[in-house]
Amino acid sequence: MTDPYVSINIENEVGYIEFFHPAHNSLPGNILTTLAQTITQAGLNKAIKVIVLKSGKDRTFCAGASFKELINIDDKATGKIFFSGFAKVINAMRKCPKFIIGRIQGKTVGGGVGLAASTDYCMASKFAAIKLSELNIGIGPFVVGPAIERKIGLSAMSQIAIDANTFYSAEWAKQKGLFTQVYESNEALDSAVKTTAEHLCTYNPEAMREMKKVFWQGTDHWDDLLAKRAAISGELVLSEFTKQKLKGFK
Repeated sequence: MTDPYVSINIENEVGYIEFFHPAHNSLPGNILTTLAQTITQAGLNKAIKVIVLKSGKDRTFCAGASFKELINIDDKATGKIFFSGFAKVINAMRKCPKFIIGRIQGKTVGGGVGLAASTDYCMASKFAAIKLSELNIGIGPFVVGPAIERKIGLSAMSQIAIDANTFYSAEWAKQKGLFTQVYESNEALDSAVKTTAEHLCTYNPEAMREMKKVFWQGTDHWDDLLAKRAAISGELVLSEFTKQKLKGFK
């Protein structure tokens, strides 16, 4: 399948939410909106006890937001809407009353790192290197920054935000607390994700719901915070510096 999609499949009380876009799983606004809605609906679905977030194909987990949409932004309002795409998904994951397991099978960039950081238990293959590349084009990881900082700390987040040209290995991400385990192959990763998710389904759903509240304590203001961060990026993308940078990619 080459058309973009968001799908959900329920198996043994686990809701597998999968997103895909042929451009290295870089996600346009409509896919991000659908993904946020799907996560919210899965959180309300009584047939689902645990959620797994994954992407289609075997290579890139997520290359961030759609570059095609990015280069066409020409006003602040459009810019804020564009950068609010990942904010919607992060907030949906934050508010979801069920544990979300991340299945990170390949490289992830920018907003994709924010998705990984917003899962409650993130498992990866050795191919899952991460990068925050936003400074390269004159903006920054403002929207995803709070989620990443929450997971790996300000020091590690600032390191990868400043070193915007470098992919950091899956092992580095594990050492910093983003990934819980790193597997030698995608097959081993899938087996471990399935086992972990189905085992969690044997736990008390009310206990998991209360634990989720504890995990996300102190983030109730994120609706406003991420909206403000999206506005910052939406303004910066119109700067002369960023316009010149983006011309080189057209």
